[in-house]
Amino acid sequence: MGKIFKHHGSKTIDVMGLKKPLKIGKVEQYLLEEIEKGPIHILLLDPDELSFSSGERLVKLAEAEGSAAVMVGGSTIGSQIDLDNFIKMLKKSTSLPIIIFPNNVQAVAPSADAIWYMVLMNSLDWYFVMGAQVQASLLIKKYNLEAIPMGYLVFNSETAVASMGRALPLPKNQPEVAVAYSLAAQYLGMRFIYLEAGSGASSPIPGEIIRAVANNVDIPVIVGGGIRSITHVDEVIKSGANVIVTGTLAEKNPDMLSKLIRHIREYKRT
Repeated sequence: MGKIFKHHGSKTIDVMGLKKPLKIGKVEQYLLEEIEKGPIHILLLDPDELSFSSGERLVKLAEAEGSAAVMVGGSTIGSQIDLDNFIKMLKKSTSLPIIIFPNNVQAVAPSADAIWYMVLMNSLDWYFVMGAQVQASLLIKKYNLEAIPMGYLVFNSETAVASMGRALPLPKNQPEVAVAYSLAAQYLGMRFIYLEAGSGASSPIPGEIIRAVANNVDIPVIVGGGIRSITHVDEVIKSGANVIVTGTLAEKNPDMLSKLIRHIREYKRT
């Protein structure tokens, strides 16, 4: 397992004699506490791909099986109103925290519990490195959303997120490149790192990539994309992932989703 930063409650830092609170929100605190017990599963739902009834069914299933949270988002989300309505519907069906997985500013919806305040680290476009974050910041403040800083790394060029975010895909055979990006994210103050194979990817991030990152960073490692089997789960967890995200699987094979969540729970420390 990768090492984990200890973020417990509000901390203070001294800047030129002034005390400034470093606040960790309720959702992030909850995730960190769950991760300390072992790897966790997070369900990813794309409102563009699901009906209200399907979303409701999947969050109920995920909560019953032991998922830790629900992420909502997709590469082509275009309507804040539609996204917010989807989140409102989900909140009627689950007590799990709902975290926005934003593709752009229009994904900042007021009904969520938190939002990944993420930087697409390997984007060639300044907008996805800092522009969208600047534009979204005032909305996040206005809606009182809990912002959780995260570095986001995309590996496959053929995925929607790579195309929409103008990402320079990272090589799968050079772990040191992923380590360098991940350390940069940590040193810039991000508190999670997400290794993304992409929605619908044929296979998950290689174990040697995950292991190299997990062994070199002090923040939780999230892995998503291409995880469709117990074998995939075992490889990802044993390589050091703290959080496993599944999305396409949930939409196409709910029975396998149940099996994977239950299997992830077996890694939990009692």
